[in-house]
Amino acid sequence: MLRRVLLAASASQRVRHIITTAPLTRDVVARFVAGDNAADALAAAQRLIASGLAVTLDYLGEDTVDPDQAAAVAQEYVTLLERLAAAGLAADGRAEVSVKPTAVGLGLADQGAKIAAGHIARICAVARQAGTTVTLDMEDHSRVEATLRLVSDLRTDFPDLGCVLQSYLRRSPGDCQALAAAGSRVRLCKGAYRAPDGVALAARSEVDRSYARCMRILLDGAGYPMLATHDPRLIEIATARAAAAGRGADSFEYQMLFGIRPDEQLRLTAAGGQVRVYLPYGNDWYGYLVRRLAERPANLAFFLRAVSSRG
Repeated sequence: MLRRVLLAASASQRVRHIITTAPLTRDVVARFVAGDNAADALAAAQRLIASGLAVTLDYLGEDTVDPDQAAAVAQEYVTLLERLAAAGLAADGRAEVSVKPTAVGLGLADQGAKIAAGHIARICAVARQAGTTVTLDMEDHSRVEATLRLVSDLRTDFPDLGCVLQSYLRRSPGDCQALAAAGSRVRLCKGAYRAPDGVALAARSEVDRSYARCMRILLDGAGYPMLATHDPRLIEIATARAAAAGRGADSFEYQMLFGIRPDEQLRLTAAGGQVRVYLPYGNDWYGYLVRRLAERPANLAFFLRAVSSRG
C-alpha cells in the first residue's frame, strides 16, 4: 500500500510542488543525486571510479513534450560523453550513460519514435568514439514495446546498446529469454512504476521470485547480464548462479544506485565482482527520488529521519 501511495505521488503535480520547494529536501536529495550539472556528475564519477567501481550516468528528466527540449537533452549527453572521454573516464566502459527514451522524444505526438531513434543513434556514435556504451532505461509499462523496438532497430548499427527489463512486469521472463543472446547487454531491475494488476505483479514476494527467474535466464544465456538489485538474498543467489553457470567475473556485473548500500558496493568489488553505480544528476530529480523511496522502506525511513532531524 505504501508503495502504491508513493508511486501515485510521483505523478502528482501538487505533491511535486510541496516536496521540491521544501527547504530541507535538497539536503536529502544529495544522497541520491550527484548534483545539478555535468561538472558535479563528473566529480562524483571520478571518486567512484577511483574506488574501483564503474558508473552509468543518467541526466534526469523524462516525458519530454517539446522537440527542442529533446534535442537539448541529447546534446547534454553528447557533451557529457565528450567530457568523460577527455577526463579519461570512459575508456573500457568504466563510465557509460543511461538514457530514458521519452527524455529524447519518444513521447512526442509527431514522429516521436523517429526523433528518439535519431537522438539515441547520435549519442551511441559519440559513446563509441569515447570507448564506452549506452543503455536505454525502461520507463512505465506503456513504453515497453516502443523501447524494445528502438533497441532492436538501433542494435543493427550499435550492437552493444544495452536495455533494461523490469521483473515486476509479467511479460519480463519472456523478454529475458528473447534478449539472452550473444552480445546482448540487459540490465535487470525490479521496476518502480505504476502498472495495472493484469500487467504487473502486485506482491513484493512475486516480484522477487520473478527477478530470480529472470536472473537465471540471463545468467544461463549468452549475453551480458547487468543485475541491478540491493537485495542481499538476490545478490547471494546471483553469485551462486553465476558460479554454477561457469561465468567469469568479467561476464556480468552487479548494479546499484548512487547513495544506496555503498559499503556493499565496495565489498562486492573487493571480492572480485564488477559493480556499476547508477549515477543520476540534474534538476529534474523529483520523479526519480519518489521512485527510490517507493522501492525500499529503508529509503523512506532515511528521508523522514533527515527531515525530522532538521525540523
